[in-house]
Amino acid sequence: MTVFIDPPSWPGHGRMWSHLVSDESFAELHAFAARLGSPPRAFERDHYDVPAERYRAAVALGAVEVGSKELVRRLHEAGLRRRKHG
Repeated sequence: MTVFIDPPSWPGHGRMWSHLVSDESFAELHAFAARLGSPPRAFERDHYDVPAERYRAAVALGAVEVGSKELVRRLHEAGLRRRKHG
């Protein structure tokens, strides 16, 4: 019942990005992302990509700050990890 975010350390498209995940359900994740103002296109398999400039807003809304390895561990433990195919 928690949404987690890792530090904005992933480069792409001229920006730095964080990943936003839930340890409960995709419904919880989608609801949180909607409150944050993340567009549906920011969802990729099992997480939302959040630009660095939205990181503090996500934390203010209640996202828990964790490292990237911890974030992936939480996804696995929740059974929500979806790997790329092909």
